[in-house]
Amino acid sequence: MGIGGGVIIVPGLILLFTHQNQPELSGTTIVLTAVASSLGTIIFTSASAAYAQIRAGYVMWPVVKKWTAFLVLGSLFSSQIASGMSELVLKLCIGAFLFLVSLIMLSRWTPGTHHTLPGWPTAALVASSAGIISGIAGIGGGNVVVPTLIYFNATAHNATATASTLGFPIAIAGTLGYVISGWELNQAEPGMLGYVYLPAVLVIATASFLTAPLGVKFAHKVEQDSLRRYFGILLVVVSLRMLYTALNAAV
Repeated sequence: MGIGGGVIIVPGLILLFTHQNQPELSGTTIVLTAVASSLGTIIFTSASAAYAQIRAGYVMWPVVKKWTAFLVLGSLFSSQIASGMSELVLKLCIGAFLFLVSLIMLSRWTPGTHHTLPGWPTAALVASSAGIISGIAGIGGGNVVVPTLIYFNATAHNATATASTLGFPIAIAGTLGYVISGWELNQAEPGMLGYVYLPAVLVIATASFLTAPLGVKFAHKVEQDSLRRYFGILLVVVSLRMLYTALNAAV
């Protein structure tokens, strides 16, 4: 689906870390560690998926060339924003964002034919914003890039292929930002590199790297409307789970 896996990894790691009774991983630190570790795994996942998408010939290279630098800057800066948020705000932001994207993908809305890929000023704004959102949510960019490109009349297959390719630099920049902002955790908790929990990255990245090409192969066999619908359903489930846990904890 071109989403980098973050929509599954972040809520999953939050759930696991919450039940591990590690004193240094609590509250906001749990969410930041889940987000940072997710981005760490997406470095490998997106590399595998991007390679398969490039070979399939669906990547929109003009978009990659124009958007990469701004996505990287936004993703690198995102850790500074996220580390200043409370646990509740972080969870609500991630959940609400994913739910909004799911509604867009499930709707029958289609972009007007006059929507074309933006020029440099608009591309810079869109890409840097996407980088910030992706870094805060730990999602690798696909949830922002895919609907954005579809809005500009890219096909679902081209959008997911391009999002997979852009996910690689987004994940590298975002991970680096969380390593720097959480550097003091290196000595406080074994296996930590900043906010990145290396054991989780190693295990998830290995499995994801091996299976991502299977997802690419499946996506190319699915009709575009169906692919878009599956994307939306997945995000509904994940976003509602995230919002529920956030509000339940607040009460």
